[in-house]
Amino acid sequence: MSTTVGAPITDNKPQNKTMVLNMGPQHPSTHGVLRVILELDGEVVLKAEPVIGYLHTGIEKNCENLTYSQCIPLTDRIDYLANLSNNLGYCLAVEKLADIEVPKRAQYIRVLLTELTRISSHLVWLGTHAIDLGAMSVFLYCFREREEILKILEAISGQRMMTSYFRIGGLALEPPPGYLEWISKFLDTLPGHVAEYEDLLTENPIWKLRTQGVGVLKLDDAIAMAVSGPSLRGSGSDYDVRKYFPYSSYDEFDFKVQTQTAGDVYARYQVRVAEIKESAKICKQAIKKIPPQGPFRAEVRGLVPPSREEMKTSIEGLIYHFKIWTEGITPPPGEVYQAIESPRGEVGFFVVSDGSNRPYRVKMRAPSFVNLQALPHLVVGKLIADVVASIGTIDIVLGEVDR
Repeated sequence: MSTTVGAPITDNKPQNKTMVLNMGPQHPSTHGVLRVILELDGEVVLKAEPVIGYLHTGIEKNCENLTYSQCIPLTDRIDYLANLSNNLGYCLAVEKLADIEVPKRAQYIRVLLTELTRISSHLVWLGTHAIDLGAMSVFLYCFREREEILKILEAISGQRMMTSYFRIGGLALEPPPGYLEWISKFLDTLPGHVAEYEDLLTENPIWKLRTQGVGVLKLDDAIAMAVSGPSLRGSGSDYDVRKYFPYSSYDEFDFKVQTQTAGDVYARYQVRVAEIKESAKICKQAIKKIPPQGPFRAEVRGLVPPSREEMKTSIEGLIYHFKIWTEGITPPPGEVYQAIESPRGEVGFFVVSDGSNRPYRVKMRAPSFVNLQALPHLVVGKLIADVVASIGTIDIVLGEVDR
């Protein structure tokens, strides 16, 4: 059938009526500079393509130009909501590489602060996820409790967020007097606050309407896409690095891995709220285990700086202090992989040493990056409003996605 220019089309073939929409990278509900290219038929999602790279910092490559200790502040900025988790994963990897045994007191303090970080991260997730779906009060309540955790971290490390408090071999500083009492007081009040969140959301009909049956991820699909963390445990798996591959004395703590089987946005909400309670239990156990006195870092000549007292009173200690902080440490040649359970899933650090004072290679397994590939699976066939819920339920941090 031939037509002249400008003539109306008279055949009855269906026309393509889909629309391509850019969601982000400047969008409050993408939780950072994430761009999602959506193909829509009305409000129904036909195709979703995450586009990343807007926050790329080259942190992994930058580690090759720094000493091992200088890399620690960069790990804070990968997942800036769970910086101590990244500190721990990296330090454990280098300690395994250099065969450093961390004192028990330091291990317990690491567990305590890492679980506080998990609570803080889940509070940020819950508050922002709730506000994405229209619940304003929960956001304010969650940040109220998070502020208390940041005050504790600031008192211990001197920084609210980018603490860089863990060091190769232990901790940066002796914790301040009274910190355990402060944390205990916070933990005593936390269950009542969590009950407030649940009173507002768990049986809320609007919340259930926006989350139940939305963003369903079946267990087989989650495993096939290597999803980890609460996003996996919401689909029925009990995989948790703390249980399967214990580190930093986690095998000495009594806690349950929280799971749900529905695999939807609501199930992942339930898992994370339950994890807040479980992390509080771990913190209380750690407080009881931490001895009041004892070394807070290992004593390994040439690899761990001496105490400040020794540095000030011993010429040998002064020399080691000077050499470690100017030249860096030199682990033996080799390669290691160390995984931990961050608030978002399995964080892994692959560190390669060539025997010099700088890592030959640092590669990170970032759960936000891996879990993000599940997003198209969650949203196809759903409404565009469900895309917001599905992005929030993965709990991504773009600094970790791009690195």
